[in-house]
Parts: sequence; structure tokens; C-alpha cells
Amino acid sequence: MSIPADFRSVLADGDPRCPENPLPRMVVLHGPHLKNCLHAYTIEAMEEIEQGIKALPRGSDARKRASRMILGKSWDTEVDKDGRIVLPQRLRQQIGMTGEATMAAMGDFFEIWSAETYAEAEAAEAAAMEEEFDGDFDPLSLIDPPSQSPGGQ
Repeated sequence: MSIPADFRSVLADGDPRCPENPLPRMVVLHGPHLKNCLHAYTIEAMEEIEQGIKALPRGSDARKRASRMILGKSWDTEVDKDGRIVLPQRLRQQIGMTGEATMAAMGDFFEIWSAETYAEAEAAEAAAMEEEFDGDFDPLSLIDPPSQSPGGQ
């Protein structure tokens, strides 16, 4: 599957090997806890996640669970010179991908979905928001506006 150019740029910026090695790496998280999609992280973002796991008490249940569900469910790959990756069959099966993929930016990672499943999830989410907000929903209302600087506008 082809990774959009904007996403490839973010992956390259988040890979300490780039630009010496122009093929950016990424980490794809999978597992039943992700519910119909995969999460793709830059190398640096994944290192931050690993540091968070290492900060948990050694031998604790939380550290064991996080290690199994995150580190044990991660797949490292490299974007080829044409901007593509080949998802292993087991990952495609997990998200029910038989055709096209859809990628959704999520801030510090992006999601990889079966295009059909994503369209269904997006339609259901839009319908729920329309119902909850009585047809007058603006997604910008979900976030707080930037704070005003002291003494200025």
C-alpha cells in the first residue's frame, strides 16, 4: 500500500536515520484492542512509548500488560523508494482489508483502515454526532480554543 507523501515526510522527520538513509522506518501497532484499524508511529514516537513502558515498575502487571499489548504487537517496517509498504497478511486480516486502504491522521500517529470499514465507521460517527448535537455539530467545538496571551489579543 502507498503511504501518502505528507505522512512519509512525517515518518522521515521522526526517523533519526534520515536523511542519511532516505527510506524512513515506521512502527505499526496491531492487536484486538485497536478495533478494526492499525496504528502507525514514527520511530521517535515509538521510542517515547517504549520509555513510558520502561518507566513502569519492573515486574509490575501494568508493565507486563503494556509490553505485551504494545511492544509485543508492533511491527517495524521501512517505506520503500516508491513510498509503499507491504502489510503482512495477518495484519490485513486483522482489519479485514481485502482491497483499498484508508489512512487517517491522528496527531502523533496515523491509523490504517480497510477503506470499506473506515467509511462505515466514519458514517456512524457522523450520524452519532449529528444526533447528539441536534444537527448542529462543528468538530472544532471538541477542542479548547488557544488561550489568549496576557495583555494581548
